[in-house]
Amino acid sequence: MADAHKRKKESDVSGPVRGSPVKRPRLEDIGPEDDDEDEQKPKVKVDPAQAANRSKQCPYLDTINRHLLDFDFEKLCSVSLTRINVYACLVCGKYFQGRGTNTHAYTHSVAEAHHVFLNLQTLKFYCLPDNYEIIDSSLDDIKYVLNPVFSQRDIRNLDKEDQKMSRTVDGTIYAPGIVGMNNIKANDYCNVILQSLSHVKPIRDFFLIEKNYANTKRPPGDTAFTLVQRFGELLRKLWNPRNFKAHVSPHEMLQAVVLWSSKKFQITEQGDPIEFLSWFLHSLHKQLRGNKQPNSSVVNRTFLGEMKIYTRKLPPTELDDVQKQLLLATDEYQEKSETSTFLYLTCDLPATPLFIDEFRENIIPQVNLYQLLAKFNAVSEKEYKTYKENFLKRFEITRLPKFVILYIKRFTKNTFFLEKNPTIVNFPVKNIDFGDILTEENKRAHRFTKYNLVANIVHDGEPKSGTYRCHVLQKSTNQWYEMQDLHVTSILPQMITLTEAYIQIYEQQEEEDEGEGEEIQDVPMAAADGKQQ
Repeated sequence: MADAHKRKKESDVSGPVRGSPVKRPRLEDIGPEDDDEDEQKPKVKVDPAQAANRSKQCPYLDTINRHLLDFDFEKLCSVSLTRINVYACLVCGKYFQGRGTNTHAYTHSVAEAHHVFLNLQTLKFYCLPDNYEIIDSSLDDIKYVLNPVFSQRDIRNLDKEDQKMSRTVDGTIYAPGIVGMNNIKANDYCNVILQSLSHVKPIRDFFLIEKNYANTKRPPGDTAFTLVQRFGELLRKLWNPRNFKAHVSPHEMLQAVVLWSSKKFQITEQGDPIEFLSWFLHSLHKQLRGNKQPNSSVVNRTFLGEMKIYTRKLPPTELDDVQKQLLLATDEYQEKSETSTFLYLTCDLPATPLFIDEFRENIIPQVNLYQLLAKFNAVSEKEYKTYKENFLKRFEITRLPKFVILYIKRFTKNTFFLEKNPTIVNFPVKNIDFGDILTEENKRAHRFTKYNLVANIVHDGEPKSGTYRCHVLQKSTNQWYEMQDLHVTSILPQMITLTEAYIQIYEQQEEEDEGEGEEIQDVPMAAADGKQQ
């Protein structure tokens, strides 16, 4: 019995019995970033306590240089240009592929003695060339910069008065959301739109939480959804309270724009912000699986309004009065109406005077915003000409959106060149009443008709070679800021009204100001929409 026991013990020590199956490592035990030669060896299970102890003793954590870390650029290897399995060197900030012995990251770690790397997809830290995972809470700030995460509580506190200022690695003080954006070459026309949309509360709140759009159903192979993901990433970086630097580069966002607009909007050529805004809002709406219904996407819920367009055909001018009267009596020349939706309202500036007046007062012509909005009061008629027919149109707004975008048409293109109208538009920053242009019937359907300005985009310089800047309101401090690429400065609201405004975004007041009228309780937007319909 003792001999049998001894033989059994010897067989346990010597290994498996001949003919018995050899246990091979499971596929899930091998990390996706391991190399082929690592896959041939079974992965040894390490005690968690031992691994934690080993990670705490990593001697290279003090070599991390947070000043050089920049996660705004495209996540691809700086040597092979591949997007698969990319690591960031936390010492020099460069991107390299892989972690095994024959990879670019491994070679870089040996050649440059840079040892701490971050997997840009899994957000795990590794020490190379030793190839062990680093688990250390002091690295959480790097994870947060790469992938900022916001809770509902964080978003609710963004516009509160006690919102704290933030500090970058180099000691610069900045306010989350009031962050400069890099101009790669001539993309300031995109930057001003992205900055303005980042201060539209429903858009911002929706995109700050990734799960709001991560599960959107889309057809297989649909890569255009990247545009939505990149916009969400950009907004989270703009509002990140723990940034390493006080500016953001929209590099990945603009690459997606160039790709999915079929190169209509370029980084290297100046474009028109209103064309970009129109394309961008429609693209977001389409990728979020929105339809024509007002509540089908966050874009429609925020910006979609409704109007009636009355059209009347004019008889040719060469006919005499009798023939004109006969034509006007036919059905073709009767007034027709159609219902249409809008994302922004186009305001036409009056033509600039050719000569100054005798008192030299009309050197820079001025016009009141209410004069421009009179176009939509259902009474004013405007003539539209085609190459063979003329029409008179009037517009009646039937449903105001929560945010109104006004496009002040400054550029007119004729046969020879593009002209800019320098007329200054006088507008109030607060309490602009859109109820003045509504009919009595439509006004009764709206509980709130007063709006406040939240963003203002300005064009400076010549029509084709000028630059764009924007003014945005920080609600937590009620302070206005002027943003032109990387330059961010505070500005008085009185100075905003003196600029050549091009695009404006107004937010609906959901409660009356103190001392004005009786106290009105807030109502959900969905209920108001249902009432209007």
